[in-house]
Amino acid sequence: MKWTLKNFSELTADELYEILKLRVDVFVVEQACPYPEIDGHDPAALHLAGWEGETLAAYARVLMPGAVHQDPAIGRVVVRKSHRGKGIARALVEKAKEAAAERYGDIPVHLSAQYHLKEFYASCGFRAVSEPYGEDGIPHVDMRLVVSGGSEGVYFTDKPIQD
Repeated sequence: MKWTLKNFSELTADELYEILKLRVDVFVVEQACPYPEIDGHDPAALHLAGWEGETLAAYARVLMPGAVHQDPAIGRVVVRKSHRGKGIARALVEKAKEAAAERYGDIPVHLSAQYHLKEFYASCGFRAVSEPYGEDGIPHVDMRLVVSGGSEGVYFTDKPIQD
């Protein structure tokens, strides 16, 4: 798997097309959830993509603090159906956490998780900070992770977060 991390302006037209197509294929078509996938937040995001050859296998975006939430946020976490069950989602989340830590430092990271994936994200270090709620007809839960960077590298902790 070849991983790339790019600002919006660094994406080629073909890369952007593949990213948007994968997101629509999964979040709109596969999940039968008609909603505005192109939400205006991509220009301010970092775009993490996992490629197998010419195929976009996995994708996530990292939003800067204040773009949607007070903290930086990881979102649009998606793995192509044909590539699921291979540990790619965990690698994707770990790389997104690293990108957030390297870019924004020792501050909490937000993630709005589909509720059925709550335990997966908990196994990646995120902790639920809300009750379940509906978003576009799908149950979600807000989750947060404290990311710490420093001279000894990046580490993750589930220490309590003060609001």
